[in-house]
Amino acid sequence: MNYFPRLKILYEEKIIPILMEEFGYRSLMEVPRLKKVVLNQGLGASIYDKKILEHALKEITAISGQKSVTCLSKRDESGFKLRKNVPIGCKVTLRNLKMYEFIDRLITVALPRIRDFNGVKTRFDGKGNYNMGILEQIIFPEIDIDHIKRISGMNITFVTSAKSDKEARSLLSFLGIPFKKK
Repeated sequence: MNYFPRLKILYEEKIIPILMEEFGYRSLMEVPRLKKVVLNQGLGASIYDKKILEHALKEITAISGQKSVTCLSKRDESGFKLRKNVPIGCKVTLRNLKMYEFIDRLITVALPRIRDFNGVKTRFDGKGNYNMGILEQIIFPEIDIDHIKRISGMNITFVTSAKSDKEARSLLSFLGIPFKKK
């Protein structure tokens, strides 16, 4: 039994031909694709309470379906009372099938649960990558509201092979990311 996520099939069968026609690509290798999706959470308060980091690791793992890792501080910073190699966040990098599964759940289940939702902001980095901020992790159905210790946000980064922001926006729009109308 071979399983392929719905979005991967959509990309291969419908989105590639549309993008080839829209941007005039001559080869399939020129068509932009998603390389990876990175979820990360900065937890500055974990310096004082180690339980915050443990709960965040469990939550990110539940949301992504893949084990998350801790991020350590790179240098001493006296203004933040921070020492080098102290855990201050967590992240997970999704690729291939798990990446498409996560994007599908994000678009169809999580984003519609945001109150007064009318699309996500357009935040591209100039190189074809997209960053999106989530204010509350409780929009994901994998999180049990009764067991959370603290409501915290997260950053989701979509890394594409697109050479421009216009190409990346077109790719992500066809995949179903609901951008705000200008």
